[in-house]
Amino acid sequence: MAARAAARLVTVWPRTTALIAGLAAVAALPPLYVFPAIAAWGVLLQCVRVAPCWRSACVRVFLFAYAWYLAGLYWVGIAFFADAERFGALAVPAVLALAAILAALSALPVSTIWFLRSRWPAAALAMAGTWTLAELLRGTWGVQFPWNPPAIVWAGSTSMLQNLAWIGQPGLSFATVAIGALTGHTLMHRRWRALAAALALSLLLFGLGAWRLDRLPLRPDPDRQLRLVQANVGQHHKWDPQALRLWFDRHVQLSLEPGAFDILVWPESSIPYSLDTDAGARAAMARAIGAGRVALVGSDHVDRSADPMVVHNSVYALAADGTILDRYDKVDLVPFGEFLPFRRVLSRIGLDALAVGSVDFSRGTGRRSVKIDEIPAYSPLVCYEVVFAGRATDGSGRARWLLNLTNDAWFGRSSGPYQHLAMARMRAIESGVPLVRAANTGVSVVTDAYGRVLARLDLGETGILDAALPPSLLNPPPIARHPWLAWVVPLVGLIGAALMGVRRRTDED
Repeated sequence: MAARAAARLVTVWPRTTALIAGLAAVAALPPLYVFPAIAAWGVLLQCVRVAPCWRSACVRVFLFAYAWYLAGLYWVGIAFFADAERFGALAVPAVLALAAILAALSALPVSTIWFLRSRWPAAALAMAGTWTLAELLRGTWGVQFPWNPPAIVWAGSTSMLQNLAWIGQPGLSFATVAIGALTGHTLMHRRWRALAAALALSLLLFGLGAWRLDRLPLRPDPDRQLRLVQANVGQHHKWDPQALRLWFDRHVQLSLEPGAFDILVWPESSIPYSLDTDAGARAAMARAIGAGRVALVGSDHVDRSADPMVVHNSVYALAADGTILDRYDKVDLVPFGEFLPFRRVLSRIGLDALAVGSVDFSRGTGRRSVKIDEIPAYSPLVCYEVVFAGRATDGSGRARWLLNLTNDAWFGRSSGPYQHLAMARMRAIESGVPLVRAANTGVSVVTDAYGRVLARLDLGETGILDAALPPSLLNPPPIARHPWLAWVVPLVGLIGAALMGVRRRTDED
């Protein structure tokens, strides 16, 4: 009944139907993982195919994508209330504008499938290919915001997620949209061959992923014990000048809990003092670290001698006596959070960056694999950096684990932290190395090289997470050795759709 109603709505109210379909598709995202919701892409495809002109098709794709981004990224507005007096009024306009920008980047390429006038198999492939190209636009060449790719819906199935090792995030996103489009077509038109194709593709991917689990040789890395600290400091309290020492001491006290560990890990921006110049802060860290251990902590690096002043969002490695062993500076900064685009213009109307006010963070020099003493080399990733597919390491093959320090307190108890965690797990699978993720308010995890969560502190919990550092895979996954594999499936799909469209026109002539 629902399928027939959707088919009628496409004809009678196509724009409203596209909007509703975009909202429905969000149910497949973390933390809900309602997988059948991806059939909404089939509803969108029908809306495009029956459009009278390209402009109408473009509007329908825009409405679907607008609903998808708006409902999937609503939590971005919560960050504005960390300083409600200055930024609270901007929360709703900012989220609406972000969704509109991302929707426009999706609508332009995806709506071009209207010109193909293809039958369903070719149309489904074309939609999957163009949507994947839209992901490239917004994640690499566009606004640098690659959040919630369609592939993320499979984070609820470890077996499905393993396909990232072969076809990468673009390939799995392509397969996700194609499965959804074919399934939606079946539900609306009872074309069972399309459903059979969707089921066959789903079973193939699931089978390949399940086969991969636990079959690959592991690297004999030395045994190292971790302690992750999750102090659970609310963002509205985090930078209260009167409470800074209290939150710092909470991290120290949690670090001193009984238990054996070699590596102490604190989240992003967990130290509110300058480790470079504050001997007292380093002495306090030495007490928290203990003899024979190393600490990996998040703190801002500030160079006041430079003009203008230079600020980095950094990961410090500290020895047992508090000596600084290494510092990694964040490369991928968050627009409006860590720097203000077009500052000269926008600062005049009061749009100072949420995180830093009148001074922008500076970018680091690039990804690095950091080797400290006997600890296996790690690739540090600060917060947002973990969402970029294929960029979790420096590509040298030296990194044996991913270190992700983050502060998701900005987004409260929303779906945002769960989406962030899902993308972090995807990077572990692509790289073939375990993930160690320390989050201020959660979710802190340790995963194996297959992205499976081995230890976890959930959202809103306060405590420590003691776990062994899992081994990495002996050989990197194909996608790590040959990044171009990520675009094989989308390109083959697009070429196939184009050839089927040409063949149909030839037959009609």
